[in-house]
Amino acid sequence: MCELDDMEEFSKQAGAVSRREFSALALGAGLAAALPGLANAADTKGAEVEIKTADGACDAFFVSPVKGKYPAVLTWPDIFGLRPASKEMAARLAGSGYSVLVINPFYRIKKAPTAPEHPDFNDPATRQALMSMAGTLSPATAATDAKAFVAFLDAQPAVDKKKKMGTTGYCMGGPFVFRTAAAYADRVGAAATFHGGGLVTDKPDSPHLLIPQMKAQYLVAIAENDDAKQPEAKTVLKEAFAKANLQAEVEVYAGAQHGWCPPDSAVYNHDQAEKAWSRQLALFSKALV
Repeated sequence: MCELDDMEEFSKQAGAVSRREFSALALGAGLAAALPGLANAADTKGAEVEIKTADGACDAFFVSPVKGKYPAVLTWPDIFGLRPASKEMAARLAGSGYSVLVINPFYRIKKAPTAPEHPDFNDPATRQALMSMAGTLSPATAATDAKAFVAFLDAQPAVDKKKKMGTTGYCMGGPFVFRTAAAYADRVGAAATFHGGGLVTDKPDSPHLLIPQMKAQYLVAIAENDDAKQPEAKTVLKEAFAKANLQAEVEVYAGAQHGWCPPDSAVYNHDQAEKAWSRQLALFSKALV
């Protein structure tokens, strides 16, 4: 098994995005953007945390409602890593009644922030640095990390272990969502990917081949330009979920470009991001029970 397949496919997808598209993504990264408010949101408390793994200590952000126990959610961020925008999204989700952990996927290399402020992908050195970090991640690191992260969540007083947990991922985090849902099939009840890269490949360890091992309900939100580059992926996913008898919503978001969900992206599409967010909440409300 080639342990770099996930990131190799992500790299191919990244290479297929135009310089103009990458510039838009890079210019948006790190920009503060106000997320829509949530009526009747629960009061939350968040903190920087450190999680021991077999490979070191991962810095992360954990946020939950102030009182009570709630379903856990593990979030795998995109290539820009753990940053204010990902923490804001985690806090927003916590306000809807979840205990959320968002992690620094590159902790083996450096603590967050792992991307420079307003990174310029037209700068070869910057782009190479980020892609090199992404290249250090693999199915093996995903397994190591998921084991530690799931254990951390289940040890938190704010987590209701009687309820299923969810896992979400953005861009390169998509394959790690699939691998987590397969490895912890009895624990993960809901999984969602947003503009996920490398979910369907021709390799023997393609993430989509793990679907028969899962028990989770799924949301796969696909960017229009990603679909244009790999139009067959959505069909492969739909057929695999159907064959496994798993409920799955696999949809191409019209007009949404790769990276449209995080509010600090210059290709942030408010209406389609809110649609994806609402579908995530709908999934969690029925599956995390």
